[in-house]
Amino acid sequence: MAAPGTVAKLGKLDLANLNGGQKLAVKYFTVALILFGAQILFGLLAGIQYLKPDFLFGVMDFSVNRMVHINAMVVWLLFGFIGSVYWLLEDEAGIPVVGLGLGNVIFWIFTLAVAVVVVVYLLIQVGPGNHSTRWLIIEGREYIEAPRWADIGIVVCVLAFFYNVAATFTKGRYTGVGGVLVLDLIALFGLYLAGMFYTPNISIDQYWWWWVIHLWVEATWEVLVGCLMAYGLMQTLGVRRKIVETWLYIEVALMFGSGILGLGHHYFWIGTPEYWFTIGGFFSALEPIPLVAMVVHSVFDAGAHKMKNTNHPALGWIIVHAFGNFFGAGVWGFMHTLPQINLYTHGTQWTASHGHLAFFGAYVTIVIAFFYLGLQKWRGNVWMSGGLIGAWKWKWAMVLLNVGMIGMVMAMLISGYEQSQIERAIEGSTWSGYFIAQSHPWFVQGNWWRQVFGCVFATGFVLLVWDLLTIGRDEKRPAIAHGELATA
Repeated sequence: MAAPGTVAKLGKLDLANLNGGQKLAVKYFTVALILFGAQILFGLLAGIQYLKPDFLFGVMDFSVNRMVHINAMVVWLLFGFIGSVYWLLEDEAGIPVVGLGLGNVIFWIFTLAVAVVVVVYLLIQVGPGNHSTRWLIIEGREYIEAPRWADIGIVVCVLAFFYNVAATFTKGRYTGVGGVLVLDLIALFGLYLAGMFYTPNISIDQYWWWWVIHLWVEATWEVLVGCLMAYGLMQTLGVRRKIVETWLYIEVALMFGSGILGLGHHYFWIGTPEYWFTIGGFFSALEPIPLVAMVVHSVFDAGAHKMKNTNHPALGWIIVHAFGNFFGAGVWGFMHTLPQINLYTHGTQWTASHGHLAFFGAYVTIVIAFFYLGLQKWRGNVWMSGGLIGAWKWKWAMVLLNVGMIGMVMAMLISGYEQSQIERAIEGSTWSGYFIAQSHPWFVQGNWWRQVFGCVFATGFVLLVWDLLTIGRDEKRPAIAHGELATA
């Protein structure tokens, strides 16, 4: 907050407008945005290599580009989530962040470690794989491919972050959002340990690896974004806490109930017992239910004040999040998780189609919403409602990002349909079938369109960055107050 006796200058970026936790959040948001750009860049390079396999061959191979693309996404979302939690922490707990100095030190350690890991990804993936070199090269577990030393460092960093959050809520005010958040962080960071130990049996190794991947993405991350969404709706619309926390509790119950057993839809093809076909298939079908609740939650609360709100861009991205979460993680996921369908779709572009829409709709959108919440207060709690100067930039950024993503998703879905039909159904998953499918005109055209819409998405990102750097700069009006919302 601004120092006593001073007046925040509207439209000017000033850290004096922020509390201690929010100042740290701004650092996390900055790194998150940079890594978001890196994710897009390496995704475009990998897309070109799909079409031109010899592009950068021997310099930056497809396997490396893809690895950086995916891991940049995971890490920038973690940075965004951690920053978002620090942003709301003092507001929810009612006291300054406990151990904030430690939190700042951990941020720099975490950021430096990520930078080193990127260098490792790009330069040190050659040579023998043994017990000594595994500390330098990746561990080979897809999506969590950090070297062993980085694994340990991540655990240390997140334990310090958990201490900041848990100690602050313990010492300060208890809220439903805070309670769910603390319990969820225990599960989120505890599950990471499941991917750290080594077993010589590939089926057992994959079994525990999926505990990290699935229960992060389809359980703990979903609950985390539910907490962020509840806070965002209270901040933008002035919604009663009772409403958002009720939906949050329902979401937690359904997500952990269906999400944990739904883990079985990853067990179909790795040598686990046959009962996972039934358990995984059935409970995967329940996973969209809490996502529907999130949609109802958002639409209901958005109508509470006839769409009168304090921050149009943030609320817009929260609503995109609700619908993107339902369709990307729910509908697109359920389309191919039943074993009778998954037999033909697993490992095709159909899976990539679901992955892109799910991560964008469920997670990217809510972090972008918090970027706008942060900028509003950073600029002195400036006006960001109707008639905002330069509003076209955030609107067109939203349009281009969503059109680009939907275009990529549909292009990959068409390619996935072709693969499922030719490679799996007709050719019987043989090597010859794989190459026949890869060279089919529909597959190739789908990949060309994915690249085109990837460029549209990249254009939206550039416009988003421009908007984040300039939004509210020329505004001299203070933000609308929640009391005014109630009487509007």
